[in-house]
Amino acid sequence: MNRDISTEITFDATLRGYDLTLTTTWGLFSPKTIDAGTQLLIENMEIGKGDTCLDLGCGYGAIGITMAKCASNAEVYMVDKDFIAVEYARKNVKQNNIQNCHVQLSNGFSHLPDTQFDVIASNLPANVGRELMHIFFYDAKRYLKPNGRIYVVTISGLRGFIKRNFMEVFENYMKIKQRKTHTVAMATRM
Repeated sequence: MNRDISTEITFDATLRGYDLTLTTTWGLFSPKTIDAGTQLLIENMEIGKGDTCLDLGCGYGAIGITMAKCASNAEVYMVDKDFIAVEYARKNVKQNNIQNCHVQLSNGFSHLPDTQFDVIASNLPANVGRELMHIFFYDAKRYLKPNGRIYVVTISGLRGFIKRNFMEVFENYMKIKQRKTHTVAMATRM
């Protein structure tokens, strides 16, 4: 099969009861549908009214857009190090009429404004490396407000690693939901 990698892909998804239209392209993670891990994270994170939220590694924006929909008066930041992902996240924010999202290019926390977050969420890829995940967790702690929460979804094989690192960095860990292939975990900044 010969595919044009510049072809855009548009699909509809219902996330937390919100009907969304998402546009992606080949080369972005899970371009034709919301993957099982992202779906599990979206279903199990708590977003409060007025929360300041961060979608870390936003891809084309499914997590951040859902955060913004869950609390229309929340302020949501969406960052990714891939400029194509940022372009599509911006496109998806616009086409879903989201007013409370800021999308920007950033390698992790490197280009974020001086902001403290109530919620940070991320679908952490298994192949980013343990050192980089460790750095993300320490950076997340620095950017979280007191009692702020970080939610991550990973393949279930990384559950023990996430637990150990959350205990080291945040001194707490909660397994929110586990399925055969993915686990959602949360830690709170004390």
